Amino acid sequence: MVTTVGTESTFEKLVQNLLILEHDAIAAYQSTIDRLDDQTHKTKIAEFKADHEKHVAELTRMAGALGVEAPTEGDAKQYLTTGKVALASIIGDRTILKAMSTNEIETKMAYDHASKNASATPEAQAFFRQALADETRHKDYMDSQAAA
Repeated sequence: MVTTVGTESTFEKLVQNLLILEHDAIAAYQSTIDRLDDQTHKTKIAEFKADHEKHVAELTRMAGALGVEAPTEGDAKQYLTTGKVALASIIGDRTILKAMSTNEIETKMAYDHASKNASATPEAQAFFRQALADETRHKDYMDSQAAA
């Protein structure tokens, strides 16, 4: 799925849409933790979920500074991200991690776009670059473990 998150024309809408995306990601991470059998994978995915929770905290701070509402939950896309994980759990941990890797594609793309978005402040662009690095690390782990 190709995302338009990160390409918004206003900083306010950019922050709000990233928050929605992050809440969707957190739901998918929790679904993954609940379904994985391997404790090592569960621990690593919990660390990644904590990264997303940090992103939410910073984006919520940005929303407050901008004086806009900070979404506190995802949208209908959450059912797609968690649904992939639920279906993959029938097959096993490697397939669950592969499903999560596909979810990371959208999040990486969103932060890549956001880091270059002219409506964002330089401070926000720096945060978006760090979030992109987090997402890249998450995806790389999932890809390597799914292929193992």
